Amino acid sequence: MQRFSASPVESVASLWRNRALVLTLVKRDVVGRYHGSAMGIAWSFFHPLLMLAIYTVVFSTVFKASWGRGTEDSKVDFAIILFVGMIVLGLFNECLNRAPNLILENVNYVKKVIFPLEVLPWVALGSALFHGGVSVAVLLLGELVLRHALPWTVVLFPLVVVPLLLTTIGIAWFLAALGVYVRDIGQATAMFTTVMMFVSPVFYPLSSLPEGLRRWLWLNPLSYIIEEGRNTLVFGRVPGLAGWVASLAAGLAFAMLGFAWFQKMRRGFADVV
Repeated sequence: MQRFSASPVESVASLWRNRALVLTLVKRDVVGRYHGSAMGIAWSFFHPLLMLAIYTVVFSTVFKASWGRGTEDSKVDFAIILFVGMIVLGLFNECLNRAPNLILENVNYVKKVIFPLEVLPWVALGSALFHGGVSVAVLLLGELVLRHALPWTVVLFPLVVVPLLLTTIGIAWFLAALGVYVRDIGQATAMFTTVMMFVSPVFYPLSSLPEGLRRWLWLNPLSYIIEEGRNTLVFGRVPGLAGWVASLAAGLAFAMLGFAWFQKMRRGFADVV
């Protein structure tokens, strides 16, 4: 039986060796999503633009929502703040919802050719990252148009996202392997990602919660990313170094454990699929 290295170094080395393949598959995945549509890939821009417009109208005009920052929010502040949380949540949820079926949808790679199966979660993450990047661009454009300014801290947002990418790829590796053996995991994952919308500070700031509950929600890996994402993209605040290091360490742990699990379980893929 073929042995596969579960070393963290191998996870990085594999991505580097197969970087051209990953980029090709990501491009095919992104373009294929809009294949046959009249507007094509332009939908990836207009969809988040439409959502930002809807959030602005519904939450600021209809519901008269306020973020409760101690100052009077402008008419569009709530929508922009909310949109940041939806971008982060959307990236995370898209990868996790696809992960359980990644191997099952590519059975030909398992049985017929020598293929680096460990890169498939990277492809799903790359595709989600592309759409997330477009959404961020729409958000920044909306801030320029509606608020006439951008905080300089937007340049720090990529650093804030790094722990999220590590956490997401680790969980994606875990679910991709588990999905081969437990076919119901896809349904459970869909339920889990729905719950994450409400236990993550998407529709509310963590500061609005009681101290006891707030401590528990900080265990959610998305909480730090969403809160600091808003600080960098909207409020112009520099993320705290200690929180970033802790989030990065947790992300690395998720990535290493997920990759080790995937490499261990992949030995039986061909027998199951």
